[in-house]
Amino acid sequence: METSQNSLSPTALVLRYAGFAGLATLANLAAQRLVLAGIPGQPGFVLAVICGTGAGLVLKYLLDKRWIFFDQSGGIPTHARKFALYTAMGIVTTLIFWAAETAAWVIWQTHAMREAGAVAGLTVGYVVKYRLDRRYVFGRAGRTV
Repeated sequence: METSQNSLSPTALVLRYAGFAGLATLANLAAQRLVLAGIPGQPGFVLAVICGTGAGLVLKYLLDKRWIFFDQSGGIPTHARKFALYTAMGIVTTLIFWAAETAAWVIWQTHAMREAGAVAGLTVGYVVKYRLDRRYVFGRAGRTV
């Protein structure tokens, strides 16, 4: 049985979205750790942030499309356009995440605090991102005419 977006209670929506944000955050941080394990220092940090962001973005898009916004649109052009919009909405929220993570790294110079900054930045970013995605990617503005 297919569930529609309107049938989710606000609590269920928040819990599902938060769960998916948590999974994307774990994917992000895991990818960062893998990169940092192989490339230490400042170059490793920059590459780790980029790789982690990419891993979290792809996972979150797939989960949100199907289980948050119940988007069943098909076709490569439609998927490409929606992913591009989803990514564009993520630029601002990624800047929030990167600023928090980088500030924590610069201030404390420890991986534990870098990750704490990342989690704080991702949390704020995901709240903003949901609102943007709901309106511009999967809402009326994001529909193909």
